[in-house]
Amino acid sequence: MLKLSIMVSCSSLLLLFNPKKLWFSISPILFLISMFSLPLLYSPMNSTCLNMFSVNSPLNASLITLSIWITALMFLCSNKIFSANNHPKSFSFWSLLLLLILVLSFSTNNFLMFYILFESTLIPILIMILGWGYQPERLQASFYLFLYTISASLPLLISLTVISKNSGHIYMFLPWLFPSINENIIMVWWLMTNLAFMVKLPLFFTHLWLPKAHVEAPVAGSMILAAILLKLGGYGLLQMSTMFTPPSSTLPSLIMSIALWGAIISSMICLRQTDLKALIAYSSIGHMGLLIAGALSFSMMGFFGATFMMIAHGLSSSALFAIANMTYESTNTRSLYITKGLAMISPYMALWWFLLSAANMAAPPSINLFSEIILIMSILSFSPFTWFALASLTFLSAAYSLYLYTSSQHGPFPSFLNPLNTSFSNNYSSILFHLIPIIMLISKPDMFF
Repeated sequence: MLKLSIMVSCSSLLLLFNPKKLWFSISPILFLISMFSLPLLYSPMNSTCLNMFSVNSPLNASLITLSIWITALMFLCSNKIFSANNHPKSFSFWSLLLLLILVLSFSTNNFLMFYILFESTLIPILIMILGWGYQPERLQASFYLFLYTISASLPLLISLTVISKNSGHIYMFLPWLFPSINENIIMVWWLMTNLAFMVKLPLFFTHLWLPKAHVEAPVAGSMILAAILLKLGGYGLLQMSTMFTPPSSTLPSLIMSIALWGAIISSMICLRQTDLKALIAYSSIGHMGLLIAGALSFSMMGFFGATFMMIAHGLSSSALFAIANMTYESTNTRSLYITKGLAMISPYMALWWFLLSAANMAAPPSINLFSEIILIMSILSFSPFTWFALASLTFLSAAYSLYLYTSSQHGPFPSFLNPLNTSFSNNYSSILFHLIPIIMLISKPDMFF
């Protein structure tokens, strides 16, 4: 893990090169670093390598590899920033700094250090939204993101302080000692400890910051936010569930119900969206609701399913934001009322849209299908009464994915639009490098076990 952190830090030396060629220099280096991280995956899921500062397990290794891979694709999709000379060195610096923080977050063995790094990710993403966002509303989006994250993380800091005082340490995978207090207080304590992670995912009712941040962020911000930063919440929830299990299943069952029904509501909201990025953002809430429900089943199957979902959603959502940006750069609009008939002017892009929409609805042969099957099995084993919510969520997921594809690709192309050519090699390469792992990982899912 330390070697990867050093490699990512050394990649910042590329900032000394010609700014217009930075994306061409940094992306191959990051792809190479991600290849170096692959051997970390080949250890059993139930095995963990610990030392004083870092931890190595398939969960950590897969998220680190995903972080480096997505950051490389971010640079491929952000060539407009470099070609327009829109402060490319600053953009590259904050992107690489965010990657370094993420690698350290997924590597650390100390929960207090994880908390500090967890909060530190807020600074680069806020600067990316404020500096390279599209509209004046990015100020409001940044405020929402800051307010929700900071407010929910304060109880986590207090909880970690109390646990450290009682246990004498705050390391992961080592036993924690809790004071002998009332069971109801323990339940509230558990909720306050996990609230920061649920807001980050986000859980429905704490999700208002996500659509605003996605709509106002540049394509790189949307990609890293959907693919990695949301997964920080899932990673924290999974790690905390192994260390701090509630004394009864009453409160987790309530949170699971909110997550599932919130996922259904957000999926129904997707069917009413007219903005491409807002629709993709709300679909993320639906997928993360299923992840939360699986994680709260406190079973090994739920742990596996949540891990697969984080990888699958990270790749598919990032790809959807990337191709939505290509459509925006071509037509200068994200409205589904206007962007119709795109298959007539760009058949190749229509094919990419179809494959990504199919992956988003968990159609075979995508890794999304495998993750949702495992999560549904774990949730049903926890409570068979969730079958109706799960069936509804599966149907609505397919419905809004088809709505996204048919609304943008079919129908008459508006005569008042004068689309620009976006058939550049870096655009198609970025989508291809998203799709290859989405399809190939289902052929060897045991690499995460």
